[in-house]
Amino acid sequence: MTDSLTHSPAPPSDNHREAPPPRSLRPALAVRGLGKTYPGGVEAVRGIDLEVAPGEVVGLLGPNGAGKTTTVGMLTGIVAPTRGRAELGGHDVVVDPRAARAVSAVVFQDAVVDRALTGRRNLETHARLWGVPRSEVKERIEEQARELGVADILDRPVGTYSGGQRRRLEIARALLSRPEVLFLDEPTVGLDPRIRFEIVDILARMRRKTRMTVLLTTHYLDEAERLCDRVAIMHEGVVVALDSPVNLLAGLGTDILDLQVEGPDGESDGAAALAALGAAGFAGPDAFRIGDTVSVPLRDRTLAEAVAAIDRLGLPNARLGTRRPTLDDVYLRLTGARIAA
Repeated sequence: MTDSLTHSPAPPSDNHREAPPPRSLRPALAVRGLGKTYPGGVEAVRGIDLEVAPGEVVGLLGPNGAGKTTTVGMLTGIVAPTRGRAELGGHDVVVDPRAARAVSAVVFQDAVVDRALTGRRNLETHARLWGVPRSEVKERIEEQARELGVADILDRPVGTYSGGQRRRLEIARALLSRPEVLFLDEPTVGLDPRIRFEIVDILARMRRKTRMTVLLTTHYLDEAERLCDRVAIMHEGVVVALDSPVNLLAGLGTDILDLQVEGPDGESDGAAALAALGAAGFAGPDAFRIGDTVSVPLRDRTLAEAVAAIDRLGLPNARLGTRRPTLDDVYLRLTGARIAA
């Protein structure tokens, strides 16, 4: 990240002005120390550092209240940052908001299309507002309508659309301006599982066909794993981990042992079980507990070795099983809470 993210030197004279770096050599999105404190001292975002390369898809993963939507609000000029700096396509989102908006687009969590208008009219209006050349509007609308599967319903009022159809139209609308950076803020929230799968499939296809940079916020683990090159796990307004989904999962090994222990009175005591397994050297610092369940990455140990260790410790009435790790396990280990809380 360059020094321009931490201070604003005086611009050189016109005779000596340096050309901006080529698009491929600068981050599509660059954030340094970005934070937001609301009146009353509510710290929604406590400070984020992030660089996203051109063509990269990065996910902000975390439960409601983690700070994802506030972060997108600051990056899209809807929420004024309290501190820090962010650039889209080399344009400061506070100093030069018009230029930053011109190279970006956003699909909001809540629908913003006009339900009284037809889908086509919504797209035409957006294209005009975003400065799409008049000669290209019709072609771009037809292209995006085909890609998003709404070509057959474009001339119907949006009020007659299903939730999934409205979401497809919203995505088509955002893509009309051919943005460098696309923000997808919980694009499938509230949709039924089948429609959500279809939307994710469309986004995956779009991701394969274009080099557009995408920042996706979600609390759905399958979306992050399928769509993202890297995932930034957010918790209470900060990024607690940033890596590819594969690397984040590799930190937990290939199998996790889930264990519940019942005492003589029928009550489960996960804390005591975790402490006993740790003292015996079976559970390391990557083991974690949520409620009654203790989860222990097995690493290179087998289930039979796990059962033997539990028997040696005399943990009564153990219910156990093994499974593959998920990003929810990564989040649990880092924060002690579930993503889908």
